[in-house]
Amino acid sequence: MTEASVLERLRRRLHPATAPLALGALGAVGAVVVHLVDPNEPGFYPTCPWLALTGTYCPGCGTTRALHALTHLDVLAAAQLNILLLAALPFMAFAYLRWVYRSFRPSDRPPARLHPFWAWALPGVILVFWLVRNLPFGAFLAPGGIPAPLLA
Repeated sequence: MTEASVLERLRRRLHPATAPLALGALGAVGAVVVHLVDPNEPGFYPTCPWLALTGTYCPGCGTTRALHALTHLDVLAAAQLNILLLAALPFMAFAYLRWVYRSFRPSDRPPARLHPFWAWALPGVILVFWLVRNLPFGAFLAPGGIPAPLLA
């Protein structure tokens, strides 16, 4: 029996909602860990490899600390750490809930295709955010409003 056929048999046995629910459970466990273990204290979480290599912030810098602030219901601190995360959360929540819904209520119709504009706009927004948060006039987008070490 090939590995593909074993995986295919396993996939057929599992409920279609297994993947989204497992991902949701994993996310909940991650949120509990981030809530309990403060990322502002050094030692537990790894340092951003991009920041360590280049001395500039990546689009994800500040995300763990922002999630920690959100689990403590401090939306303002989360916005100061990574506003892009805060802007993306409603869209990610909608996409996740839609995935769960479609898992329990499958449709004969395939899901709507992503318009090409959005396929280009999302990476564009991320790249602009990445660039601007590392420029002196965009320091307000840096985690905590602190300019990147390389540019300071």
